[in-house]
Amino acid sequence: MKYLPLNPEIFIHNRKRFVKEMAPNSIAIIVSNDEFPSNGDALHSFKQNSDLYWLTGIEQEDSLIILFPDNPDPKYREVLVLVRPNELKEKWDGKRLRANEGTSISGIQTIVWLDSLDALMQAWIHLADNIYLDSNENDRKANLIRSREYRFIDEMKARYPLHHYKRAAQIFGKLRAIKSKEEVEVIQHAINITDNTFRRLLQFIQPGVFEYEIEAELIHSFLSQRATGEAYGSILASGDRARTLHYVSNNQECRDGELILMDFGAAYGGYCADLTRTVPVNGKFTKRQKIVYNACLHLHNYAKSILKPGISIVDYTDKVGEEATQQFLKIGLLKKMDIKNEDKDNRAYRKYLYHGISHHLGIDVHDLGTRTAPIQAGMVFTVEPGIYIEEEQMGIRIENNLWITKNGHIDLMKNIPITVEEIEALMKKQK
Repeated sequence: MKYLPLNPEIFIHNRKRFVKEMAPNSIAIIVSNDEFPSNGDALHSFKQNSDLYWLTGIEQEDSLIILFPDNPDPKYREVLVLVRPNELKEKWDGKRLRANEGTSISGIQTIVWLDSLDALMQAWIHLADNIYLDSNENDRKANLIRSREYRFIDEMKARYPLHHYKRAAQIFGKLRAIKSKEEVEVIQHAINITDNTFRRLLQFIQPGVFEYEIEAELIHSFLSQRATGEAYGSILASGDRARTLHYVSNNQECRDGELILMDFGAAYGGYCADLTRTVPVNGKFTKRQKIVYNACLHLHNYAKSILKPGISIVDYTDKVGEEATQQFLKIGLLKKMDIKNEDKDNRAYRKYLYHGISHHLGIDVHDLGTRTAPIQAGMVFTVEPGIYIEEEQMGIRIENNLWITKNGHIDLMKNIPITVEEIEALMKKQK
């Protein structure tokens, strides 16, 4: 790993929270992700199962965690399973974790090698009534590949058909949405790296630069600050390309008079930042660009003002939609007749703001959490309204990350430049 070691108390605390949610006399077994092939003999970069990482901090492939709080032998109430280090494999693929290193990262004292697990686990399962297994229940999931956790479910049910099986995902969905102070400190570190990178980009952007050159500066800045890399594929969309929400080609020239929408975030210690800023390529907003930008900033600030415990994301989005309607009237995008005749299932403002306003953020960029239940203290959300105008070939989005508190929120990106004046001043400074 590139990042500095995290405090294992993060993962110790997470395991305590998980165990409290388990039914009596239950065992939970969480497996790592697959190593996915790309082409030839190559593999895609390994990405750990987020639930396993949340419990352990372990990023190595072929890992498991077993939680059995009612095990008669206290030594085996929590077990980290690692692949046994192999001299030949390490010559090709690099060093694997030793037992003491696994303990140092996770705080788990009992380490079992994968090749000696079967006999031990069989005895534990025979003592348990219920078996918790993991599955991907992220509402945004689109991948239908039968990945390792689903194959493991099949294997366990075939081997132990008379046990009661329970969904670990229900517990993860409830717990991972609420971040501890220690988790937020890691997110804040990812945000600070992202802040430094944004300021660097403001000094680099100018007419004639290509989007991929900005991307190269961005990745260089991330890695030089010990980030793992990008939290997601960075969006660097100049001109009319900013209206494409997930534009990742990043291969066009940035031209004088255009805006560039930049949506990016660093990954650090397994957690993500998610920032969007829209800036003028030449360092100066036109009058119209400034009007639209400030309307978007107004929506951003309004959304932040109502994002607090008690409101649901559905109701919150509706309220922001009402405010967007008024702003779009003010800046000439909508007429009163448009609103009078609008389809209630496809509001008039949706022509210019056609995505959600917020999503949960954490280990995953689109992290686990409900959309319909009331927001709770401890959740971390993005706030990212946008305005996309086909007729003007313009797209603007402004995004910060907020930690919800008992009485409101803390803006984790409050120090990142956001106003027209701040952005223009910083871009002028380098000219």
